[in-house]
Amino acid sequence: MSVTEGLSPHRSGAAGSATFAGSDSRKYNYFTPKGRKASHYEDMTVDVQPDPERYLLQDWIINFADGTPTYDKRWTHAKSSNWHQFRAIDQEWERTHYQRQSTIVGMISNLIENGRRSGAPKRFDRAWLKILSDHLGAYKHAEFGLGTATMQAQRYGYTQMINNAILTNSSYKLRFAQDITLYLGEIALDTDGIDLDAGKIHWLEDPIWQATRHAVEAIMGAEDYLEQYFATNIVFEPLVAELFRSGFIMQMAAAQNDFMTPAVVSAAEGDYERNLANAVELFHILVLDQEHGEHNRRLFGTWMHKHGALALDAAHHLQPIWSQPRVKVAQFPEALGVAKGRVRAIAAEIGFDVRSTLDQ
Repeated sequence: MSVTEGLSPHRSGAAGSATFAGSDSRKYNYFTPKGRKASHYEDMTVDVQPDPERYLLQDWIINFADGTPTYDKRWTHAKSSNWHQFRAIDQEWERTHYQRQSTIVGMISNLIENGRRSGAPKRFDRAWLKILSDHLGAYKHAEFGLGTATMQAQRYGYTQMINNAILTNSSYKLRFAQDITLYLGEIALDTDGIDLDAGKIHWLEDPIWQATRHAVEAIMGAEDYLEQYFATNIVFEPLVAELFRSGFIMQMAAAQNDFMTPAVVSAAEGDYERNLANAVELFHILVLDQEHGEHNRRLFGTWMHKHGALALDAAHHLQPIWSQPRVKVAQFPEALGVAKGRVRAIAAEIGFDVRSTLDQ
């Protein structure tokens, strides 16, 4: 008896037993492109991760010991009538990601080399050097934590397109944590004002950073992979990460005779713009889903309330840092106001309300 004998034609793996979308096309496209023609990004990501609802007629080939399939829609509380609709805005896949990361690392390396050659670190204000040691050194642990969280989250994404977006997000966060570590190590060679151990001590012990640490660990401990992705990009980044990077470091540095640190930090700001665009696209699609949109909108509000409260608490605990530079050219209330406005704009673009969280 043949291996397919007795099977329903819709459950058979035999050649020709089913007709798939695009199977009669000479262009070999088995998916619907977002635009008129499939992009290189789509060719490299769409349906790379198989889905039994599309092509695997015999269900998942491999399951976990307890019967859990290789990928499961129940790994997130968000729901979608078509998980394959999402396409990352930056259209990044392996090759383009490696190229972009290499370009960023080269830029930072050139900046540090030229800055040290000109003697720039020796001209930094002494109080500013301590701030870089204590607080930029502490902040790198937040970046590493978010990179670790999104590294875990990407494994559970139901499609390759979602996995790619979350994985590149993780890679950027881990690279920036490394950027900070190497940067502080390099300028420490030219001045005795940098303590390379101070950042870890402040991250673990300084009351200023404990609420931030709590917020990051809450993201790391979330069991829903899209909650981790949401909390990272929609909540923590604008309310805490951008607040510190852009609202403090990039505002204050020039007045402390420091042109190097803002350039290093600017790489992370560029990373976030790409990560945010991808996240907004995904969550916007889920909110507009005709079948599950209202469920997703309520779910995102729940995630926002949970992680938003932690992020706001973290932001308020960071306030004393604004008073530490000798030359003060930025104020915390204005920086926090910009951060809250950023969250409102992001939420409006996705399609859910954040007033109850931001007004607390």
